[in-house]
Amino acid sequence: MEHFIVSARKYRPQTFKDVVGQQAITNTLLNAIENNHLAQALLFTGPRGVGKTTCARILAKMINSDGSERDDEDFSFNIFELDAASNNSVDDIRNLTDQVRIPPQVGKYKVYIIDEVHMLSASAFNAFLKTLEEPPKHCIFILATTEKHKIIPTILSRCQIFDFKRITVKDAKEYLKYIAEEQGITAEDDALHIIAQKADGAMRDALSIFDRVVSFSGKNLTRQAVTENLNVLDYETYFESTDLILDNKIPELLMLFNETLAKGFDGHHYIAGLASHFRDLLVCQNEQTLELLEVGDDTKLKYQEQSRKASQSFLLKGIELANDCDLKYKSSKNQRLLVELCLMQLASITFDGEKKNSKNFIIPPSYFKSKGITPIPVGVQKQHIELEQQKEGVSTNNKTAKEEPEVVEVAQEAPREVAIPKIELKSDNRTSGLSLKSIKAKKEHQIKQMDVVIDAEDLPKEKVTQEGLDNSWNAYSKRLHKKGEKIMASILEMDRPKLIGTNITLTFPNETLKLELERAQFPLMEYLRKKLKNYDLKLDIHVNEEVSKKYAFTTAEKYQKLKEKNPNIELLKKTFGLDVN
Repeated sequence: MEHFIVSARKYRPQTFKDVVGQQAITNTLLNAIENNHLAQALLFTGPRGVGKTTCARILAKMINSDGSERDDEDFSFNIFELDAASNNSVDDIRNLTDQVRIPPQVGKYKVYIIDEVHMLSASAFNAFLKTLEEPPKHCIFILATTEKHKIIPTILSRCQIFDFKRITVKDAKEYLKYIAEEQGITAEDDALHIIAQKADGAMRDALSIFDRVVSFSGKNLTRQAVTENLNVLDYETYFESTDLILDNKIPELLMLFNETLAKGFDGHHYIAGLASHFRDLLVCQNEQTLELLEVGDDTKLKYQEQSRKASQSFLLKGIELANDCDLKYKSSKNQRLLVELCLMQLASITFDGEKKNSKNFIIPPSYFKSKGITPIPVGVQKQHIELEQQKEGVSTNNKTAKEEPEVVEVAQEAPREVAIPKIELKSDNRTSGLSLKSIKAKKEHQIKQMDVVIDAEDLPKEKVTQEGLDNSWNAYSKRLHKKGEKIMASILEMDRPKLIGTNITLTFPNETLKLELERAQFPLMEYLRKKLKNYDLKLDIHVNEEVSKKYAFTTAEKYQKLKEKNPNIELLKKTFGLDVN
């Protein structure tokens, strides 16, 4: 059997022109060699598999070449490679410095390539400083590392630093395409693109993955074979998921997620990929950001087509929900339920049902439909929209749920009369009737309902006197006492209501009393309006902390009040030696 050489070694670049994705560095090194400006200590830093050691070997060979050597000459006697991971002691550095003094037998320079230089110990670094700063003229040091931050500053200051960047998906794909042609392999563009993405900017990793996939699929490299071998979710899964989300098909979406799990994929992988898919759709919506989409040409057309179906607000909300699920996944005890809940929330973003659209309506649209009445949206300051405007086509029924203001209903039989039906309080969220949340929601609903009632023009608006207000106010307070609502009755009796126009003004000593009355104002105002026959009456509550001085709360305050009424109490206290507790 013929010996197999992996692609990473077989296709290792032999010249700077063959190096992929590092044109800026290779051009700099070429110019330095031509102009004789090459430093004696170089530091190559960057991620794994981007060409650091390869460029070091090419550089060492070029500076020793004079044109008279053979093509296969590698100058092995002039190039010394040292692995700092296993040779990181002070003794290893001393042996190196002893060898540096000996001039080369062939060529001009002795080149020392120290790989993973960050693994040197602190003592070894210090022993290397003097030689690195002032090496012999025939010696050049090339240091390579993936973790520049671990190298001490005194070493960094003595080196000319070259930062190698990650190889882009496009460059890696083009190089893989060249290798596939060299080996006579038919490869789909999307298949090579997936391999380049999986490599994460490392050309060596891309070549290793390429060899593995070729061993799996043979001479025909397809996208399906690559995704199956690399355990990568195919684009089609995310395209299908997004279509189901946009169509609000929750059952089908959950079944697709179940099928994905059945194939052996992780839920975390799925939801993170869905967030990336939404991101790719978002960058497709703008020509300026289209370059950020790193996919094949055929797949790019699919992304552009689906991006037209999704709005920008949907994609931003989708990214937020998917990213939040991604962050919570590891800490969740029921990870599958977490992803399924996220998918249901995603499929509900564009849901256009009654529950979504009616949240800004006091009266739900279903009520008007059952009565054969067409609801007409109006502004907060408007009483109603005239029928003539509706005939002229001035209608705002096409507004979205977020833009629709509160509504009043206009009977079709009597266009200029406002129908005021009896509104039943309903809630889609079934909570306990005794919970604070449900009580608060009911009160807020009643206040809004009250505002609708007073918008009608044909309700009575008779003149109200202060005496009539006092009598009705006291009568309502007595009703509360009979019902057992002593606290609210006491609050009403704390201050006499003052009638200013159609405003009923009250002043309380603190904010708590004000809030309590505001929550219970609907039945009070309904009673007063009916009793006094004026539906323009409104409640105006103020807070004045000075008023609190009128009331005695503590024992000392009560004693002072009693002493003001009867000064002899002080004499009684002194005579018998009494104390106020």
